[in-house]
Amino acid sequence: MDQNLLNNIALTMVPEVGPVMAKLLISYCGSAELVFKASKKELLKIPGIGPKTVDKVISSDTFERAETQLKFLSNNGGKAVVFHSDEYPQRLKHFESSPLVLYLKGDMNLNHKRTVAIIGTRKPTEQGKINCEKLIEGLQDYDVQIISGLAFGIDTCAHKKSVEINTETIGVMGHGLDILYPAENRKLVSKMVINGGVLTEFPINTRPDRENFPMRNRIIASMSDVVVVVESKRKGGSIITAEFANNYNKDVFAIPGRTTDEVSEGCNKLIKQHKANLLESAADIGYIMRWDETDKSRVVQKALFIDFDNEEQKLIDILKEKESVTVDEFSHLLKLPPSNLASMLLNLEFKGAIRSLPGKKYILS
Repeated sequence: MDQNLLNNIALTMVPEVGPVMAKLLISYCGSAELVFKASKKELLKIPGIGPKTVDKVISSDTFERAETQLKFLSNNGGKAVVFHSDEYPQRLKHFESSPLVLYLKGDMNLNHKRTVAIIGTRKPTEQGKINCEKLIEGLQDYDVQIISGLAFGIDTCAHKKSVEINTETIGVMGHGLDILYPAENRKLVSKMVINGGVLTEFPINTRPDRENFPMRNRIIASMSDVVVVVESKRKGGSIITAEFANNYNKDVFAIPGRTTDEVSEGCNKLIKQHKANLLESAADIGYIMRWDETDKSRVVQKALFIDFDNEEQKLIDILKEKESVTVDEFSHLLKLPPSNLASMLLNLEFKGAIRSLPGKKYILS
């Protein structure tokens, strides 16, 4: 058993010793092992370390739990990465609150050249899901790694689409590796670990409690070059992550929506308050991040401009105002019989301008 790794894990499990305190102790003592070997008098000399914390370290009995954590990792294809390791995410490393130890499972590059976090509501609209999928498809040209939180909704959509097009994706979790939350994503995670995987700062037997998720969100923000909010209410985890990203001087983007849509309130607010760039396509990220300039050999897909006749344009304009429209609604609004609409709708689908949904509904692609 790796004794150095064991000592570091044991230190993270000492009550009241968080990431900042753990790294402070190590910086003064020289290693996690020497922290445990230091006397009470020596520890009390460290600035910012009080008697209560020192007593917790001196009386620590966390080595058995640390051994259990390492055995779990060994038996379940997981691993631990320590702060001072070269493998540790460099984007995360320079933040004061970065975890001393990360636990992960999968085949992932923690220092991928480009990382994009895609986050959003747990209850997205169909248009939100489409926007998420199109964005990931567009980002494929830039060779990015997709990071999200493995939650229901936009997170799951981002991971699924990444797996589908073979883009590396990491799910950052707010609990231990012995739990999968939501359990419905078990099959998805089994695919993610082939090209990406899951990551957490929490040891096993840590439940997905509410207070863990803001901590999870700070890791998503700090590990990403870019944070994209696809859909979000005015308050929620996505907005918290965006705030972290702004505080960390990351580039934040948000997809705007209608002012009447609750799931667009958060995105619109971020843009209005100049806390996010307005995002229409992956090319916007490439432009703002200057990835196009650094990828001179990359073939940039040109924007596709589609010409519509008058009736088609009226139909498109209606869809811009409504989330989805049925054939009957089109017929009423355009004063056209359904038979005439059928060929028009089919033609627009061939052009890639609209998409059909169950129930004879249509939305913009």
